[in-house]
Amino acid sequence: MCAAESGPAAPMRRIAMLGGTFDPVHHGHLRSAVELCEMLSLDQVHMIPSQLPPHREAPGVAATDRLAMLAAGIDDTPGLRADDRELHRSGPSYSVDTLASLREEFGERTRLVMALGVDAFLKLAEWHEPERLFELSHLVVIARPGHAALPGDALKALIKGREVESSESLFATPAGRLLHLRLPSSMDISATELRRRLQAGLSVRYLLPSAVETYIQSSGLYR
Repeated sequence: MCAAESGPAAPMRRIAMLGGTFDPVHHGHLRSAVELCEMLSLDQVHMIPSQLPPHREAPGVAATDRLAMLAAGIDDTPGLRADDRELHRSGPSYSVDTLASLREEFGERTRLVMALGVDAFLKLAEWHEPERLFELSHLVVIARPGHAALPGDALKALIKGREVESSESLFATPAGRLLHLRLPSSMDISATELRRRLQAGLSVRYLLPSAVETYIQSSGLYR
C-alpha cells in the first residue's frame, strides 16, 4: 500500500482509477501511478487497460496482451494493480461504467479517484455522462510538460465549484471534487514513439520495463 496509515483507526480507503490503452505500458505510466499513490496516500491504484476506447482509434494490440504487459510492468510494485474489468464488458469502454463498477466493489464511503492527464481533461465535457463522473468519484488532473489547462466554456460549467487546492479537501467527501496535481517526475514518454521505434527495430531500453520488452519480443508485437 502507498497509504501512510492502516488498521481500524485509519481514514476511509482511498482508491484510484488510472485508465488508458497502455499500448505499450512504459515507465512514464508506471512512475506516474507510483507518485500518484504516494502523493495522495492511496491504498491502491487500479491501472485499467481500455478494451475499446471511445475517443480514439482502437489499439492494434489485443487488450489481453496490453493487460499482460501491464501486469509484467507492475510486477510486485506496492499499491499498483493491473485491473481487467474493462476486458469483460462489450461496447465502448466508458469511464463512467468503470467507476460505477469500482464504486459498487468498494462501497459508498470509499474515497474514489479518477486520475487523468490534462489533455484528456480538456475534452471531459465531451465524454459519456460527464456529470455522473463526479457523482461517482473525484477527479485528479495530472499536469503534463508543455500542456496548459485552459478549459472551454462547457468544461468550466462542468467543474464550477468543484476545484480544491489540497488532498485533505479532496478527500473530505467520497466524490465530487477536482484537484490539479503536478507529479515530481513528469516523465514525458510517448507510446506512439515507442511503437514507431519497435516497428523500426530501434532500441526502447530504459523507456519501458525489461519484462515488458521481453513480452513484446516473445509475442512478436509491434512489428
